[in-house]
Amino acid sequence: MGFRLSKIYTRKGDSGTTGMADGSRLAKDSLRMHAIGDVDELNSMLGVVIKKTPASEIRENMITIQHDLFNLGGQLAMPDYAMLNQSRIDWLETTLDEMNEPLTPLKEFILPGGTEASCFSHMARTICRRAERSLVSLNTQAEIANVLLAYINRLSDWLFVAGRSLNKLEKEAEVYWESDRIKAESDQ
Repeated sequence: MGFRLSKIYTRKGDSGTTGMADGSRLAKDSLRMHAIGDVDELNSMLGVVIKKTPASEIRENMITIQHDLFNLGGQLAMPDYAMLNQSRIDWLETTLDEMNEPLTPLKEFILPGGTEASCFSHMARTICRRAERSLVSLNTQAEIANVLLAYINRLSDWLFVAGRSLNKLEKEAEVYWESDRIKAESDQ
């Protein structure tokens, strides 16, 4: 295989367009490019989470997810190619269930926070939700594979549970949301 990125800049994007895998040009502010950018930002944030996460199965799974996100972005850039399939969603669900099983069941919402790794996992979750909104918007303009929508939706759940698991791994207590309703009831 030859070098794919032998020259980093081409000057072709100076006019506000970017090259697609098929050679066509697309506006950098198109819905497709927003979706690709949001997925790329999510993948970059996962790199931060991985760096902050102590060696664990969670960390290894996040590296696997980074590869999946590259495939997801590739499929957005080349809509005629299938790069993700149902087996990747099944894997997310299996690993999510395994992480969630030892956690205390939630009776209230938790505040995002805790260890540094957990905080960054929650940031990745919110970026994931933005990427999902971008995919949904794109889907209204140009139909995309349902597997991409399902994967990104499941991934935000996975990142939430990963945040909780990272706190448990480092023995950090979760902070439960105290709504005004709950405070009012307890004051009575």
